[in-house]
Amino acid sequence: MATSTLQRLSTINRLHPQLRRRARLLPVLPAVLLLLVFLAGPVLWAFHASFTNAALTGRNARSPGWVGLENYQRLFTDPVLPLSLALTVIFVGGSAILGQNLLGLAIALLMKRARPPVAAVVGTAVVAAWVLPEIVAAFAAYAYFSRDGTLNQVLGGLGLGQPDWLYSFPMVAIMLANTWRGTAFSMLVYRAALEDIPGEVTEAALMDGAGGWRRLAYITIPMIRGSIATNLMLITLQTLAVFTLIWVMTAGGPANASTTLPVLAYQEAFKFGDIGYGTAVASVLILIGLVFGAAYVRLLRESKP
Repeated sequence: MATSTLQRLSTINRLHPQLRRRARLLPVLPAVLLLLVFLAGPVLWAFHASFTNAALTGRNARSPGWVGLENYQRLFTDPVLPLSLALTVIFVGGSAILGQNLLGLAIALLMKRARPPVAAVVGTAVVAAWVLPEIVAAFAAYAYFSRDGTLNQVLGGLGLGQPDWLYSFPMVAIMLANTWRGTAFSMLVYRAALEDIPGEVTEAALMDGAGGWRRLAYITIPMIRGSIATNLMLITLQTLAVFTLIWVMTAGGPANASTTLPVLAYQEAFKFGDIGYGTAVASVLILIGLVFGAAYVRLLRESKP
């Protein structure tokens, strides 16, 4: 009898850590279920649709058929896909990795050294573009870069040329617009990271005669490298998915000169009605996002002390 009781107690003790681990998972279970329903569900549907001839109208809209890898084979022969892929990389690299990331860090550094009233005004001005609804920010950027917009009015007042930015330099215009709208996020991330740097470390560097650039390179950057990796991951994935800004400003034109992968997927699925091929393009975009995400997660792990 005593042996049986001891065995039951031993079993309970072995299961106790497992029960505690399961209990810790219970609070996040609703969030996991929501992610599965509203994120994993559409992603899986998109992958499934990419293997069909689903269409927006016609017979294939009612009863799409299985076509296997036909849509993906079509990707390799589509002359627009390599251009869209290159433009997507340029857009992400120019407006997120270089534009938002570097500008956000520069503004955060300047705000830390500025007086509180100046820092408050600058912070409000930068965040104002971020809190605008995307469609409003897109129309504001269109009005700024259009042929008769604000930028050309200023250039004309200075006696300079007035190019049609959205026609002659569409990628430059949308990269500047995306940098303007998204820099606030990077600025807030770096503001929080800079506040966590111990003041005595900076004071010791000043006493050793380290200048501003040396402090930035050997103290500030190494101490916030975790925040840099996190910020790069988030803004890269956000920029990969930018659609409204580009569609309102250029609609992917002229002649596909600003057709990134999200714009191409939308055009194929909803402009030309080929849902199957459009979701195949979207699937490529998802895979690219996964590659970027995995690379940044690895970078984030390596950045931990």
